[in-house]
Amino acid sequence: METERESGPDRPAGAPIAMNAPIQRTMPPDFSISVRPGNGADLPGGPVHGARRQPMRGFEDTYTDIVDYIVRITHRIWEDQDVGYIYDTYSPGCRLYDDSGLRYGVEGLVNGTIQSINAFPDCRHYADDVIWAGDEDQGFVTSHRAINIGHHTGPWRWGPPTGRRLETWVIANCVVRENEIYEEWVLYNTAAKLAQLGIDVFEAARAFGNEGGALPFADRNITEVERLTGGRKPQPYPAADPDAGFDLEHTVRALFHDTYNRRDLSAIDRAYAPNVRWHGTTNRTGYGRADVRGMARNLLATFPDLGMHVDEVYWMGNDRDGYAASVRWTAVGTHRGYGMYGRPTGRRVHLWGISQLYFSGGRIVEEWTLFNEFDVLAQILRDDPPAQ
Repeated sequence: METERESGPDRPAGAPIAMNAPIQRTMPPDFSISVRPGNGADLPGGPVHGARRQPMRGFEDTYTDIVDYIVRITHRIWEDQDVGYIYDTYSPGCRLYDDSGLRYGVEGLVNGTIQSINAFPDCRHYADDVIWAGDEDQGFVTSHRAINIGHHTGPWRWGPPTGRRLETWVIANCVVRENEIYEEWVLYNTAAKLAQLGIDVFEAARAFGNEGGALPFADRNITEVERLTGGRKPQPYPAADPDAGFDLEHTVRALFHDTYNRRDLSAIDRAYAPNVRWHGTTNRTGYGRADVRGMARNLLATFPDLGMHVDEVYWMGNDRDGYAASVRWTAVGTHRGYGMYGRPTGRRVHLWGISQLYFSGGRIVEEWTLFNEFDVLAQILRDDPPAQ
């Protein structure tokens, strides 16, 4: 994905990356293909779910559109427990990013799915939304937010079954072509799951880090963020073309850059509606710009040298009906402040996240954001001495 943006016939290898260089992709101009009530369950005994609603070369005939594909393969793998269907819908060498870092290959995904289903065998996955873009030639990208509800009745790596009820949400971003997912970025909201089951999140993260579950910072494939490039002071994001109308790509990149690289929290007031509803990692919730600013302040106070880069933006919608956008981002910083995680450890930390932003009238009215919080805790709380 990064190589699509960073290189090409018009950019020599090693040349500086433009701050606003997007991946060229077809964006849906409306919400005609989106999550619909009842979408997700296969029809009894029928191979065809409905008429094809968009060109999908190479996909199984049963799927009507890309949203139908994402929702129903999730249902079949997780709720019908046809785990082997992963072999039909993921490429053998797929790249998988989650809290524990980058992994290659389908077998790890199969094993992890079986382990999770064994721990939560009655878990149900309700599709809350799927934001998508692309076409059959470019491939499709999807950002799938789901609510998971079930009970912990089987053993897992954190101990014996607790019998407690789980209700949390996840986001999975996939890159799909001809019926196969070949890249997936997924955040399982791990800290929220552990907290709901009565497990001490900080102690679990320390154990995870000590066991080698958190990839060392030096071994991570991390985007170089603008704030740290060249050691220069961070500049405001370039102004938008005043005659171009609402530019979602520019709005999003300016918001993230000005807030987290420039430390300009007033950017939140310019981008968000006064009554915005905000949903965050570890099932945090908020209402209004003050709560959005509060989370941003907490991150910046915890990691005072934090720098952030927007890796990917895509969206669906129009000026009249509003927009739904998926934003994937990377950040790095050093744990030198007291904002969120106790006494500073001085450890260098890699954060990455997915934000789903909903716009109306050019302002964000709702946000759902997850980042790798459990992984971050494991990076800073492990007992081995920090790198010098």
